Amino acid sequence: MNQQKIIDGLKSVCLCKGIKKKAFLEHVEKGVNTVHGLKKATGAGSGSCQGKRCTPRIEEILK
Repeated sequence: MNQQKIIDGLKSVCLCKGIKKKAFLEHVEKGVNTVHGLKKATGAGSGSCQGKRCTPRIEEILK
């Protein structure tokens, strides 16, 4: 794994819960391919903003 991938994986996607991009990418590799599926698998979207900030970031990961 190169250094840029490591740095990218440490970026927060869900700010409310502090869930890093790496967690989402691991679930995508396991076959989770929907926003709802990633939220359920990681707990994202259940924080104080109810997914308003992380949903667009999750959608970007799935592109």
